[in-house]
This record gives sequence, C-alpha cells and structure tokens, in this order.
Amino acid sequence: MTASAAPAGALTIGPLRPVILRLAVPAVAMMACHFCFNLIDSIWVGRLIGPAALAAVSTAGFYIWILLSLGEMVEVGLIAVAARRHGEGRPDAAARAAGAAVLYALAAGVVVSSLGIILTDSLFRLMTVPPDVARLGHEYLTTWLIGGPLVFGFFAIEAAFRAAGDTRTPFLLLAGSVVLSITLDPLLIAGIGPFPRLGVEGAATASVMVRGGGFLIGVGIALKRGLLRVSAPDWRTVPTMLRVGAPMSLAGVLLSLVYMWLTRFTSRFGTPALAALGVGHKVEGLGFIAITGFALSAAALVGQNLGARQEERARHAVRLTVLYCLVATVPTAIAFVVAPEALVRLFTSDPAVIEDGSLYLRIIAFAQIGQTFEIVLEGALAGAGYTFWPMAAGTVLTFLRIPLAAWWAGPLGLFGIWLALSLTAIARGVANTLFWLSGTWRHQEV
Repeated sequence: MTASAAPAGALTIGPLRPVILRLAVPAVAMMACHFCFNLIDSIWVGRLIGPAALAAVSTAGFYIWILLSLGEMVEVGLIAVAARRHGEGRPDAAARAAGAAVLYALAAGVVVSSLGIILTDSLFRLMTVPPDVARLGHEYLTTWLIGGPLVFGFFAIEAAFRAAGDTRTPFLLLAGSVVLSITLDPLLIAGIGPFPRLGVEGAATASVMVRGGGFLIGVGIALKRGLLRVSAPDWRTVPTMLRVGAPMSLAGVLLSLVYMWLTRFTSRFGTPALAALGVGHKVEGLGFIAITGFALSAAALVGQNLGARQEERARHAVRLTVLYCLVATVPTAIAFVVAPEALVRLFTSDPAVIEDGSLYLRIIAFAQIGQTFEIVLEGALAGAGYTFWPMAAGTVLTFLRIPLAAWWAGPLGLFGIWLALSLTAIARGVANTLFWLSGTWRHQEV
C-alpha cells in the first residue's frame, strides 16, 4: 500500500493534529483545483473577450453550480457510507459501495446534463440578462454540459479515495488537470497556432476535456488499489447515500437558484454589476476553498471515528478542524477589506466592474468567519449522517436572500443586495453551530 493510501482505521488512532493536517492540506489544495476551472475560464474570457463574455461565464456558472451540487449528493453520501465501512474494518464493502456510486453518478450526470441542454434558453430568460450575455452564456453552458457525466463520475472517485483517508491522489489528478486547463484555455479561446478560435466555447471545451481525463485515470488507480469494485456494485447502499447526501446537495441547488434569481435584481444596474456579481462570487471562493477542504476532512474524521465508536475523538477532531480553518479564513477576510480592487483586477480592467466588485468583497468579508463554522460543521454533521435539519435551516436562510435583496436594493442599491448575501451567510454559521452543540447527530444511523 502506498503512503498516501491510508489503511482502514488510520483516522481513528494516533495524535489528531497531524491526522487533520494530513487530510486537510491536500483536501484544501484539491478544492483549489476544483475552484480553478471556472476561475481560469473567467480570467481568460474576461481578458481575451470582454465584460459581456465574463458576465456570460459567470451567469452560466450558476447552472454549473447546480450540476456540481447534484454531483456532490453522491460524493457526500459515499464518504459517509464508505468511511464508516473503513472504520468498521470492511474495505471490500466500501469498494463495492464506491462501485455503485460511480455507476449511479455517470447515469445521473447524463440525465442532468440532458435536462440542462433542453432548458438552457429558459434559464437565461429567467435571469433576464442582456441578449449578448445570454448568447455567449448559451454557447459556454451547452458545451460544458456535454462533459457533465464525467464530472459527476469524478466526484464519486474523489469520495472513494477520501473515505479511505487518501486526499493526495485526487489532488494530484486535479492539479494535473488544472495545469492542462491553464494551457488549453487561451489556445482554444483565441485560436492560437493550429487550434480553432472557439471563444467562450473553447473555455468550456478545455474544462470538460481535462476533467474527463482525470476521471478515467482515477478509475484506473482506484481499481488497482482495491478502493473500487464496479464488477460487484452494492446497489443497496445507493438509497443510503442519497438519503445522506440529498439534503446538502439540494441546499446547494437551492443556493444556485437563489443566485439566478438575484441576477434579476443585479441586472437592473447594468452589465458591469452583473459581471461584478460573478467576479465577487469567484473571489469569495478563495475563502470557500479552505473552508470546504477542512469540511471534507471533518466528514471523513467523524465518519471513521463514529464507525470505530470513538465519539469524543470525533468531537475533538472537529474542534481542532474549525480552529485550523480560521487560521486561513481570517486573513482572507482581511484581504477582502483591505485590497479588494487588486483582487477584482485579476479578471478585468473595466473600472465599473472593479468598483462594483470591490464593494461586494468588502461586504462579504464579514461572512467568511460565519461560513467557516457553517461549512466545516456541515461537513462534520454529514460525516455523522445528520444532514436534514442543517439543510432545512440553511434553505430557509438562503431563500431569505430574495426578499431581503428585493427590499434593500431600492433604497441601498447594490449595497443592499450584497448585504443580504453576507448577513444570511453569517446566520447559517450560527445555525450549524447550534446543531453541532446539540449533539443530536450522535444517534444517526448510517
């Protein structure tokens, strides 16, 4: 067994600090890679084509976010199930669950991508974006959706590695994909050398090509290590995975739909404001990278330690994970307040977009701390299989963004819309903290 592939139960013994960092550092790096795909597309499109194309990729990204959230349904569920099996000393059962998850993810990806292609025009009409933005967004989104099933499958492969305590392998796969994407994006967007000039379609083509290749390589490695058995999938675990993963996944879908609706309010302030919403959301993802990476670690730690009947170790692991995550997110929040213009200029030189995007970052900075507690504890609760009530509370608070944004946009303008996003994110962090402290998750069966 390689050093990166931890043996079953490796998360249930030994000092916690090195275990948390061994899981979290590659997990954070892995989330950075996930984030980089759309970030790379946005930077190259914004610089090579212009604000309308940048707004198009940003608005199309809200549906891609829905697709990724649905893919995470299998990912979250498989981590909870497979990590529990590894903690019980049953690696073959974990591999069979992973086999069922990968096959299900591919099938689900075909269905969701097909629906997306059919509904693309309706989605952009719903967001009431300018015609040039809608046209470019349609080109980007339909191209991306063709490779959607492979992206779904990659989520399941990632979960199979992480549930076994291995975050290094999926990180290496993603890092290689990101490097290729950085190279391919400008070649296909601008038509450099022998490559065709595809515009925004080139950015989407590069993203799905490299992700699909990463999925296929990941399948081969997982099969070789015995972490995946597609020849003997355990279909009985799929309902459990969906039950555990659905609440968090649907919360992500609803959040995406809310952002789509918010574009209706934002578009009233012009294309620069619409581009700023997308840019601000992506820069905000810098903090989200660290938070989600630590959340994935918390899910695996809680899952394995509860499977080994070590509840106090699980609790202590979560406390340390939150503290380590704050070390990353507090400086990020400070950067959003002190130097937002420099961050927005990575995407565009348009003065109006820089002004609106900087305002977004200054206001959302205060939500970084709340999101640390929200997402890390959401991961910990998911590792215990306790996801319904956090999802319900998060959904209510997320939907509050629509009436609050509509109410505050009138007297406060864009400041009111950005404020609605920040305050509701902080409230979700408070809610998940209360769920974790209540201890109800201890009695959840997986």
